[in-house]
Amino acid sequence: MKQKIEATTHFNSGFEGSLELKDGAIPIGIAPNQVSPYRMLQGALIGCFHSTFLDIIQKKRVTYDRVTYKTFGEKRDEVPATLETLHIDIYITNVSNELQVEKSYALATKVCSVYQTLTHVATLSYSIHFE
Repeated sequence: MKQKIEATTHFNSGFEGSLELKDGAIPIGIAPNQVSPYRMLQGALIGCFHSTFLDIIQKKRVTYDRVTYKTFGEKRDEVPATLETLHIDIYITNVSNELQVEKSYALATKVCSVYQTLTHVATLSYSIHFE
């Protein structure tokens, strides 16, 4: 069965608004404490990517203490200024099996829907840093 997705977003007369959620809202804009569209895109990518990684790694019974993702990329100059490249640096601590973590991230790039969606317009890459 297909999963339905839904969101409500409100904007004032300018570029200041909010993404409404069940339990609150995320402020959208370019001012401090607001999230811009490409920051939301990066958050959506990492949220999906990490969730997919968790599904895979839990089945392998691999443990770790913490993971941090840092993303950076570039947009094209042409209109529409779509994403051109995006790199993910993954910092993961106290891993019980590094090889299985590497394999799990490789698989996550293939089955994460947001990652796959973005590969249609951009070159995505990642690096794993074991700490």
